[in-house]
Amino acid sequence: MSSSRKIAIIGTGIVGIATAYYLARRYGIENITLIDRDQPMSFTSAQSGENYRNWWPHPAMVSFTNRSIDLLEEIARESDNRINMNRRGYALATRETDISDFVEQLNNGLGEDASRLLRFHTDDTSKTYHSFQSPDWEGVPDGVDILQNQNLIRNFFPNYDQEIQTLIHIRRGGDISGQQLGMHMLDYLRQTGAKRVVGQVEGITKMQLYRIEVSQADGTQVIEADQIVNAAGPFADKIAKMLDVNLPVYNTFQQKIAFEDTQGAIPRTQPFSIDLDSQEIDWTDEERDMLASDPEFSWLADEMPGAIHCRPDGGDNGKWIKLGWAYNESAAEPTWEPPLDDNFPEIVLRGAARLNPALKAYYGKLPRSTHHYGGWYTMTEENWPLIGPMGAEGAFMNCAMSGFGTMAACTGGELCAAWVAEDKLPDYAKGFSLQRYEDQALMAALRDADKGVL
Repeated sequence: MSSSRKIAIIGTGIVGIATAYYLARRYGIENITLIDRDQPMSFTSAQSGENYRNWWPHPAMVSFTNRSIDLLEEIARESDNRINMNRRGYALATRETDISDFVEQLNNGLGEDASRLLRFHTDDTSKTYHSFQSPDWEGVPDGVDILQNQNLIRNFFPNYDQEIQTLIHIRRGGDISGQQLGMHMLDYLRQTGAKRVVGQVEGITKMQLYRIEVSQADGTQVIEADQIVNAAGPFADKIAKMLDVNLPVYNTFQQKIAFEDTQGAIPRTQPFSIDLDSQEIDWTDEERDMLASDPEFSWLADEMPGAIHCRPDGGDNGKWIKLGWAYNESAAEPTWEPPLDDNFPEIVLRGAARLNPALKAYYGKLPRSTHHYGGWYTMTEENWPLIGPMGAEGAFMNCAMSGFGTMAACTGGELCAAWVAEDKLPDYAKGFSLQRYEDQALMAALRDADKGVL
């Protein structure tokens, strides 16, 4: 591949930046233009939960995210851990003792390595369960620890609901700073001469070169490129339509809150914690009756899905915590202004208090500084990304990263760069391209499988 070829990347979230980074770093491409209407990392990437994990119900996604974590570790080493990587894992809690369905998912995802990587702990103590008190990301065991003894769980997670019966600890997971990851990559791209253009893409035509019309405050600029990459996040389908391509994606809006934990409700060493169980939100009887009588809000009095999550934010010496609950399944047209629900902070707080009862101290009195925010999950029905050729020759895509954009950005960028450069592709490459829709057996299996949405 000629290093002089002109490549335009539409979108400067972490996915677009990572694509440019690996084009420059792996293939020496210097003539890269990044196009976005706003500053880098300021839209969807700014709303990231900034977590990573290799736990998925399918081996292709396990391989995909394992590779991304390998690349994150490379960056952590070379940057003196500028990205604030830790390895406390994901702690998935349930009040169930029969987790055979979940273990089946783990076996499916881990494949032939499952017998080596799954560790069961059923006694009051365990010599093989590795502590998570240190934030170090090196020297931590891989695999999954499954704790099925309440005394053992209470010893390590004393702040959890006392009814928790099973704890599934995904060990190759933790937190990173998505913003610092993006800045690290942008610093490298500046050194290689990559350019940024601020403006909104209004049209794309293909002649000898691609011509991208970019609307700016002082008029329209035309960017010419030999190849283009659609990394436009929630607007990826809109960009694809400019080339008469329809992508099988949709968008949902998911919300989070962050606030200063002045009550010390959440231990600073707590892993990213997820309550797997469905629940009825902890309203008073009067509140529940009032909600149930109002058609607009009656759903809040019904059973809610599981997968509510909580984690400390800002490192061991910080004071903030984050809460999130991706219960929204309604598809919607993406907007630049976030459609925030004013009720969400109290909803997610009361939901999260079921696993961490100390959060009840904030009922009705969240700090004024509470940050309520949200971002678009751009998804395929099967919740796999779309990376690879996109219709016309020289057009590529790196999108549909759902809620895993930050954790998968490195391997997604590396994979997309390999497609652009016509380099050797990993085994999972075709499965993440549009070619997967030609594999009826794969698609049938994915439709029946858990989607891994958190």
